[in-house]
Amino acid sequence: MGKGYILQGEVIVINRDLTDLDFFVRDFLTVLKRHSNYLIVSGFVSIASGRTRGTEDVDLLMPILDKVKFAAFFQDLTNNGFWCYQSDSAEELYPYIKDLQSIRFARVNEMFPNMEVIPITEKRKAKYFEFTHPQKMRVQDFEFKVPPLEFEILYKELVLRGKKDLADAKHLRTFFADILKQERFKEYEPIIRAELS
Repeated sequence: MGKGYILQGEVIVINRDLTDLDFFVRDFLTVLKRHSNYLIVSGFVSIASGRTRGTEDVDLLMPILDKVKFAAFFQDLTNNGFWCYQSDSAEELYPYIKDLQSIRFARVNEMFPNMEVIPITEKRKAKYFEFTHPQKMRVQDFEFKVPPLEFEILYKELVLRGKKDLADAKHLRTFFADILKQERFKEYEPIIRAELS
């Protein structure tokens, strides 16, 4: 039993109420899951586990979809009250996806919060590794996938290294101290360091 969470099988259940940011992410994922797999990374992982800090964007990894599937996903988002910063045309947006450039979505008539969709392929080795090793997390009835905690911590400490990232990593190390595994830190570090070389 950890402070503020419990483990139910493989799922980390966080003990807190849902926030407006959670509802935004949940609504976006409801649409996305009809079209693709995903992984939520970076700041939202810390915020979801109780770190009090604001964020304007939520980062999400998504494998590259083909043109037809992407158009269907885009139309579904549009039908459900989301708009894209870069374009209101799936045709115009698709080159961003093919070039592995991020695109952002928010609710219609709003700028924030927004979902930064980061396309990935197997070539992005560190990102692909975390994508294929998801950890399930749940807040109330909202379940979502995040990276292994040890991976998320190291990525913030070794790659991102901003003030906010280091504070996020420290929060995760403290909050989840009971369940973090040292052997995983050792396993993940070379994978993450390879991205720096």
